[in-house]
Amino acid sequence: MRKVILLCTLAVLMFACKSTSVTSTNTDRKGQVAMKGNWVISSVTYPGSQYIKVNSFQIADSECFVGSTWKFISNNNKGNMALTKANCTAFSSPITWFVNKDGQFILKVLDAGIKAKKVREGYILYVANQTETSFQLIDKIDVGGKMTDVVYQFQKN
Repeated sequence: MRKVILLCTLAVLMFACKSTSVTSTNTDRKGQVAMKGNWVISSVTYPGSQYIKVNSFQIADSECFVGSTWKFISNNNKGNMALTKANCTAFSSPITWFVNKDGQFILKVLDAGIKAKKVREGYILYVANQTETSFQLIDKIDVGGKMTDVVYQFQKN
């Protein structure tokens, strides 16, 4: 009898200590479906942009993302992105993404031939001002000990 009670107690504790990781939360299907399609980043803004350079997603300067093309496929959470701006390094990559119930946009930039489950690093941004033809992704960065919002404005292509 003690063993049964002990096993039940352990089972309850295991379920009570469930992870609250952003990657284990339920997805916001409505928000994801609204992002389906081809998009272009029309602007990247943040306070102090005339003085501070931001290396977005550890890929390139944030200004290089203006004009970049993004494709979001909502039924399998895959897509791709490409930087094509003149005087910037050309970059193209498959991505995997989803929006959780907390309005967080989870993004992984993948290397060719590597599956998303093998990629351990990603980015958590926040979805804002979502309409049929536009939305914003907001990244929080530390600038001199102060958290600053970097706003990526997406327009439907």
